[in-house]
Amino acid sequence: MVLFGITAVCALAGGAGVICARRPVHSALGLLLVLLSLAADYLLLGAQFIAAAQVIIYAGAIVVLFVFIIMLLAAQSGEHATVGAFAGPAAVPLVLALCALLAAGLLVLVARPFAAAAAPPPFGTVQAVGRALFGRYLLPFEAASLVLLAGMVGAVALARRVPAPGETPPR
Repeated sequence: MVLFGITAVCALAGGAGVICARRPVHSALGLLLVLLSLAADYLLLGAQFIAAAQVIIYAGAIVVLFVFIIMLLAAQSGEHATVGAFAGPAAVPLVLALCALLAAGLLVLVARPFAAAAAPPPFGTVQAVGRALFGRYLLPFEAASLVLLAGMVGAVALARRVPAPGETPPR
């Protein structure tokens, strides 16, 4: 419970950082803190594979992608994007309400502790996820890979610069 409390406080701090940060890069760092806290929660639950996937996919790739997009948009526009002036004052009541809900939930847990149902031993391990992914869920997994491939091809096709009339196409 103590470790969960620590990760919950870190996740809340990161969420408040996402909302209240003036610079978009600082918001991305707050998101990174939230995602890493979630990975720690998965480790506390004994789901090592999901924790590793959380770190590699979300905390690694997605946050890096957000930072690249922020930097690209700032470079193209010639100005640095900042959060509007109303975001900070509007976020304060929302953060306070979220903290009150978290405190109420913790009070309920302390007043009436419950025993969690034990997951089967191989739950969340690399072997169990691999067996499920490449056994029972092979067709949906391959369909998702084809949809992602189509999205990447579409993004490349849309990103290609179309030459203006009379202009030579880029090589």
